[in-house]
Amino acid sequence: MKRYFIVGIFIMGAIFGKNDYPIVLIHGFLGWGPDEMGGYKYWGGKDDIADLLRQEGHTVFEVSVGPVSSNWDRAVEAYTQLKGGQVDYGKAHSEKFGLIQKPEGKTFVGLYPEWDENHPVHIIGHSMGGQTARVLQYLLASKIYEDQESTIFEKSPLLGQVNLKWIHSITTIATPHNGTTMAELVTNTFPFVQYFVGLAGVVGTRFYDFDLEQWNLTRKANESWSSYVSRMRTHPAWETKNISSWDASLDGAKAMNNYAVASADIFYFSILTSITEKNADNHFHSPVRSAPLLIRARAKILGTKVGYWQDGTNTDSTWYENDGLVNTCSMAGPTTGTNGPDTITPLVEKDVLISGQWYTIGPLKMNHWNIIGHKLMLGNLSETAMDLYKSHALRLSMLPIF
Repeated sequence: MKRYFIVGIFIMGAIFGKNDYPIVLIHGFLGWGPDEMGGYKYWGGKDDIADLLRQEGHTVFEVSVGPVSSNWDRAVEAYTQLKGGQVDYGKAHSEKFGLIQKPEGKTFVGLYPEWDENHPVHIIGHSMGGQTARVLQYLLASKIYEDQESTIFEKSPLLGQVNLKWIHSITTIATPHNGTTMAELVTNTFPFVQYFVGLAGVVGTRFYDFDLEQWNLTRKANESWSSYVSRMRTHPAWETKNISSWDASLDGAKAMNNYAVASADIFYFSILTSITEKNADNHFHSPVRSAPLLIRARAKILGTKVGYWQDGTNTDSTWYENDGLVNTCSMAGPTTGTNGPDTITPLVEKDVLISGQWYTIGPLKMNHWNIIGHKLMLGNLSETAMDLYKSHALRLSMLPIF
């Protein structure tokens, strides 16, 4: 089967030609960049997905955005890290949420300064990173006013002008496009914090930062890890709608889906993961036996949990399947919001791919973290995941050039 899959990709490439556009990796909630965590990779664990793809001939960039920041803030940071310059969250956005508009410590040389409509990129985002990619596309394609009463546009090159066709494809992995029913537990209990505390004990706590300079919240020189985490968790930012907890919620994701709509110029892919199965005697889901103990409890909670939107409507039984953090049905693509559902269809290798719609891959029997190489503490990327990244990168390189 795998041989026919690869052959199909090469046939597609022979028909449409090949592009050499770089791949940009955007991490998810609680993620980190390639220079953090003492060499333990967000993308790969003890392995390195970026390097793996480079060995296959692809150009790959990794950005390091705020682990708990909003998708707006993360998108601005991703743009600036690629293009270079001073991070500018926008005058209107910063005034609305009380941010430092241009934090002094967030200035970048630029990983890919030539990025423009003639040098587009493929973006792959894991978890919340997939939402960030969609917000980045919205910001690129829009002109944002300095405030609601103004006719003056923002001054930044990202927010103050239209930049079309800078992104050729967006691939999301285990992304809560429509939110997760785990959202309140994500913020109230800080899931898997024991994982990061344990990992920090291995690699050293100086290697991780929550990157919240825009909130005037930075780690002090001699501040302990636990004190820093506690101070970050009690910061007023969590009570706003400019934070990860809101974006990951059902209503926050729905609000994002109102404006971050699919573009006709972009190819979209969503990779779905699941570690649960339907119970024999009811509609609920339970974790499979192979699910790690660290994840099993939350997978079981999600497998029976009903979520509610502010309008009083609730999720149905299709939301019970999950990967330990995100409901699998939410990963396929945006279906909530005023625009209605995006066009979503399973990927069939022999079909000619069409831009502007979502192609789903999976669900793969993997949890939210081992899809990126995290197995409990210090794991390796599985052969299945390695093949997935290699084959999908090849697929992206074979997408037609407009």
